[in-house]
Amino acid sequence: MRDAKTVKKIDFTLLGAVIVLALYGLLVLYGLSSKGETDFFTMQLIWFVIGIVFLAAVSVFSYTQIKHYIIPIYGGTIALLLFVIVLGKTAQGASRWLQIGFLRIQPSEFAKLVIIIALAVYLSERKGILKRNDLVKSGIIVLVPALLVFRQPDLGTAIVLTVIWLGAILVSGVKPLHMGIIFLIGILLIGGVLQFNVLKDYQKNRLLVFINPDLDIKNTGYNLLQSKIAIGSGGFFGKGLFSGSQTNLSFLPAANTDFIFSVLSEKMGFLGAFFLIVLYFILLSRAVQIALTSDNYYGSLLALSIASMWLFQIFVNIGMTIGIMPITGIPLPFISYGGSALLTNMVAAGILLNVHSRSIK
Repeated sequence: MRDAKTVKKIDFTLLGAVIVLALYGLLVLYGLSSKGETDFFTMQLIWFVIGIVFLAAVSVFSYTQIKHYIIPIYGGTIALLLFVIVLGKTAQGASRWLQIGFLRIQPSEFAKLVIIIALAVYLSERKGILKRNDLVKSGIIVLVPALLVFRQPDLGTAIVLTVIWLGAILVSGVKPLHMGIIFLIGILLIGGVLQFNVLKDYQKNRLLVFINPDLDIKNTGYNLLQSKIAIGSGGFFGKGLFSGSQTNLSFLPAANTDFIFSVLSEKMGFLGAFFLIVLYFILLSRAVQIALTSDNYYGSLLALSIASMWLFQIFVNIGMTIGIMPITGIPLPFISYGGSALLTNMVAAGILLNVHSRSIK
């Protein structure tokens, strides 16, 4: 009888969507193996297995217990981010990774989930009534890791952390006046960043190319052009898993990460891209439903924050491949190559399964 009740508490729709998404991402990476990138597929497969183990573990233990350990977890995350800046592995001009054996981890990805939990713990204690001091304190929770991530430099992840905070305070009852002030401060900060050359040259080029795609056609603009060609050439059914001139002939940069959606569209066509969107719709709708049916405010905040993180990353990543968003290097959840990102998303899914199971009587 207990086994039957346990099975009943599992959200198989969410679990199925997560597994199919991760396997779909593996399939696309396997398609890239035709151009000699087999290591990406193998490493992602290893991370997928690790992710399944973590998902299962997180879904079993009570998520309410995590709040008792959030301070040391948060402190450990800050320490890792500092360690990355000092001794991290550098690639493409950025120090974002730590090498542990044959695995390379990216603490900034883990920071996303840690921030979600930390904000949920703090804001749930405010019980839907946010005062000015609450906004300041919750902002500091995000500001410290966001600045460290920006220092790596990783503008995309820093933006994701900021969006997680905005989403969390928005659903926690922030006053419209306070939200307006926050956006005004944000605009002033963006202006200051642009005025005082805080951004790296490649980051500024990405913003300029977003405004005028023909501005830097041989470099940053080239990436966007090849992405659009790949998506358009896929047609309705795609060119096939191991076919595609933009991908196989290496015209498309960052094919396994930033522009994985372009690869998928070229190989799988509109049908494959539509299937991905359907999977994301199922994933997000289940996350929101879990938030609405949670038996406590803390669980609702966790679920909504995870949903907002996924939604933002999906929109920005797909948007930048078709030119409606600037190129920021934000990964496509469950699809882009990256073990730390995949593990983070699998753990996030495990938390959602946990919140759901605890809400079923």
